[in-house]
Amino acid sequence: MKEIVVTNKESGQRIDKLIRKTLNEAPLSFIYRLFRKKDIKVNGKKIDIAYQVKENDLITIYVTDNQLSEFIKPRTIINSHVKLDIVYEDDNILIVNKPSGILVHGDQDEKRITLTNQVLGYLSEKGEFETSSNTFIPSPAHRLDRNTSGMVLFGKTTEALQQLMELFKEKDQIEKEYYALLVGDVKTKGSIDLPLIKDEKKNLVHVGSLKNGSKEAHTKYEKVIYKDGFSLVKAKLLTGRTHQLRVHFQAIGHPIVGDGKYGDIDANRRFKERFNYEGQFLHAYKFSFKKIDGKLSYLSNRTFKIEFPKKEKEIISLLYRNDYNV
Repeated sequence: MKEIVVTNKESGQRIDKLIRKTLNEAPLSFIYRLFRKKDIKVNGKKIDIAYQVKENDLITIYVTDNQLSEFIKPRTIINSHVKLDIVYEDDNILIVNKPSGILVHGDQDEKRITLTNQVLGYLSEKGEFETSSNTFIPSPAHRLDRNTSGMVLFGKTTEALQQLMELFKEKDQIEKEYYALLVGDVKTKGSIDLPLIKDEKKNLVHVGSLKNGSKEAHTKYEKVIYKDGFSLVKAKLLTGRTHQLRVHFQAIGHPIVGDGKYGDIDANRRFKERFNYEGQFLHAYKFSFKKIDGKLSYLSNRTFKIEFPKKEKEIISLLYRNDYNV
């Protein structure tokens, strides 16, 4: 038997998700069987699998000692000893400036050196995350591509993470803005409304039609400056589709500089020769919260901004000289 007392950080999540994190090596079939057989109780009572746990709830899981030792494994934190660039932190959220070249989450090729693991290592060193406790794991509320730099928001409690994820899903109360360097001279302002569909096998996104299952995708942008064949723009996501900015700018004939998947190969080569730069010139530089309620209401009307990374800042200075300062 195992007992868990729900803390404030864990409060608000569904009990099945909490059990899956607790018995982190158990097959899903085993966990669902526990619920079917009523071998999981809260405060001594039978509960539904969708029950949302509350602070100070006492959860009892009726399993054998052998099953506990088999199905509960401490989470291994891979601390790369990289100093996080923290933009903002409080008891509920953490905003980190992610460098280009690192994944937010692991994938099939890289599971160790990720931004999430770095954050968990940081919180573990602070004593705010116990590797032996799997009932809640601080997590990012959204993603950035590996080769996109900029701000990533993490929830440090269940309630904060759920609210952040809802904000990113609805998009009405939070705005995310990017700087992008594009090939060619774009018009001063523009709006791109092109549905997108993802080819899961090839991990490629294409412009499609709503009739064939594509999802609506909306982007707004404003040109900051143009010179020598390149436009620096500010872009705002009105939806949050995979690779949205990269595919949208490619679709209007002005791909992002350095984009190896959707970009202009010749333009990327010339840019690399000129500036010794090899990467995706896309930077998430600004988050703005509107009026929000709930646990994160204190963030209402607050804006967080960061500068370009050092290399990109140097290139902007060289490309635009005295015409634009960053």
